[in-house]
Amino acid sequence: MILVVGARGMLGRDLMSLLGDRGQGVDIEEIDITLPESVLKVVGHLKPEVVINCAAYTDVDGCENNTETAMTVNGEGVAYLAMACREIGALLVQVSTDYIFDGGKGTPYVEDDAPCPLSVYGESKLAGEMNAAFSPDHLIVRTQWLYGLHGKNFVETMLRLGAEKDELTVVDDQIGSPTWTVDLARAIIALIESGCRGIYHAANAEFCSWNDFATAIFEEAGLLVSVKPMTTAELNRPAQRPLYSTLECSKLASDTGFKPQPWRAALCEYMKLRTTTSS
Repeated sequence: MILVVGARGMLGRDLMSLLGDRGQGVDIEEIDITLPESVLKVVGHLKPEVVINCAAYTDVDGCENNTETAMTVNGEGVAYLAMACREIGALLVQVSTDYIFDGGKGTPYVEDDAPCPLSVYGESKLAGEMNAAFSPDHLIVRTQWLYGLHGKNFVETMLRLGAEKDELTVVDDQIGSPTWTVDLARAIIALIESGCRGIYHAANAEFCSWNDFATAIFEEAGLLVSVKPMTTAELNRPAQRPLYSTLECSKLASDTGFKPQPWRAALCEYMKLRTTTSS
């Protein structure tokens, strides 16, 4: 059995859908990963073969003012899961982020590149990676720029704003790969089924700026919205973001045979599914 922690979140729900009868889900109502007794009770009772941790504090700017919460959820919580998995001999799958890098490399990051987070969020997720390794049987999956049907995300924000305005300003100097949670879930399952361990990068193929992504969203939705450029410095958000944090995912493809589709194809598929489910 595969236990999904954070099963009612954006990624968790897609994982549960793809896993079918193999998956069992828990969320904050059933497990509090910041309490070791809660984690040990749930994991010890269910005794899964695999635990996928999708639970996280993902408010990047909010983490700057809530360092303790970020470190407790994204760092210490993973340590408690690792301890529980070690106790029962389960594989721990920890979902991580491109924000552990500073974006200064200039080429896509590979799994062995040295982390250098710029924000509290990045630091807390890196702590989570380090704590996941406390379990001898672990798999760390780094991803980026997630969107999906079951949570707040950039696509839904753009569609909401695009319905209200005919001109928007979006940053054009942050480069990454928009990643559909369904494709990430497929990648995680492929890694598990292939017996992979250690660190892997998993994101939709090819890359763009947030400005490019917004433009593509409006094109797919048939909305006539002018998307003007701005810099990250002009946006002036509390947390510093990596400017070029694309992830090299060839290790995923070579070790599992699974190659995520290009981000634009994934967006097109998502938009069609979104229309079908809302009608």
